[in-house]
Amino acid sequence: MNGLINRSVQCFVRDTYGEETWRVITRALGVGADGYEMLLDYPDDETDQLVAIAAAELGKDQQTFLEDLGTYLVSHETTRPIRRLLRFCGETFAELLHALHDLPSRAQLAMPGLVIPELEVREDQPGQFRIFVLADRQGWGDVLIGLLRAMADDYGALVLMERGAGSGAIAVIEVKLLDGRFAEGRDFALIEDGPAAATATEPHAADTVFASHTGAVTSPGSTQARQVPGLRPATTPVARPPEAPWEAGK
Repeated sequence: MNGLINRSVQCFVRDTYGEETWRVITRALGVGADGYEMLLDYPDDETDQLVAIAAAELGKDQQTFLEDLGTYLVSHETTRPIRRLLRFCGETFAELLHALHDLPSRAQLAMPGLVIPELEVREDQPGQFRIFVLADRQGWGDVLIGLLRAMADDYGALVLMERGAGSGAIAVIEVKLLDGRFAEGRDFALIEDGPAAATATEPHAADTVFASHTGAVTSPGSTQARQVPGLRPATTPVARPPEAPWEAGK
């Protein structure tokens, strides 16, 4: 697994729950407190163990832990570049969903060597989407759900999001866009200046990012209600599901 994945988990724990919590996790893992290097590769089993131990230490199931990780990746001050990368996908949340199939290539441009699963998006009816995460390992869909919930809040959109019927490691996320302009979204400018721009280019941010449950209604501010402290509210080919039906440092 690319070291950026492990490092993202590390930064999530440290930024959200504190240094001492991270030290407890590293002792259980048998690794040093400095943790993981972004530019190194680690065995997949070690990443699985990291997620399992971190989730257990925080009293969460792994699904919830990974969703919270996804939320962190686009909502914490140290991860502003990822949020900007996604906001460049479109002016509305619907446009973002339609552009998700480009996310793996965008991630490659930002961080060469980082491989994330291919994404396919289908709009079955106006405002009703299915997102297929064509992964070879479980967990990616959970991260994407947390990320999309935070981005819905970012755009001011009201959405209903739940898991569909997947197949193996392939995850299906069903999204109903109830109101794309339910509330005022967060400010976003193509070019940042002033203190915000400085924050986005700090080494800590670059360390965390590129280069550098179901059935719940997600409305603006609801990511904060998940009670995550400090947060604002596939390397191998994967066989595709049949064409229809789709029911399968710091």
